[in-house]
Amino acid sequence: MMQVLRLFIAFFKIGAFSFGGGYAMLPMIYKEIEAFGLSMTEFTDVVAISQMTPGPIAVNAATYVGYKSAGVLGSTFATFGVALPSFILIMIIVSVFDKFKTNRFINGALEGIRPATVGMISSAVIFFSKTSLLDLTKLADGFWQIFSIQSILIFVLTIIGSKKLKLGPIVLTLAGGVLGAILL
Repeated sequence: MMQVLRLFIAFFKIGAFSFGGGYAMLPMIYKEIEAFGLSMTEFTDVVAISQMTPGPIAVNAATYVGYKSAGVLGSTFATFGVALPSFILIMIIVSVFDKFKTNRFINGALEGIRPATVGMISSAVIFFSKTSLLDLTKLADGFWQIFSIQSILIFVLTIIGSKKLKLGPIVLTLAGGVLGAILL
């Protein structure tokens, strides 16, 4: 029961103190879940699975980590923990927003949160670049050995598919999985 409570508290903190959605939460989620015994590789897999399943990344990650740590009860408490702060906050905001929407301090706070959110998302991009595009365990073999040409190719093709061909995330995710199965 103590593990379930720890999961709830960890994911409640994630839900309460990370702004900007799932990608912005990723560094904080990783920091918290290290205590539950997940490796960086497992965390990368959690995010990949969370991308392929319906729903927000944070909820999917909480459910997976909770289940891996403490079964169904753990997944229930972790998921509830990550969702509860948003529910509470949105209920408070809805009840007072009309009164404060012209307040310069509120507008200033929102203006400050936007670049912080971009910074957190950028941090997640850097984190996943290290684990998905590079194999730092091969650094001793030489600098050029750390690059995964196949992973970088999939990365570049995904950007081209998204920006130039306007393919959606489902198609890109499936294509990445197919290419990964063939190339890696």
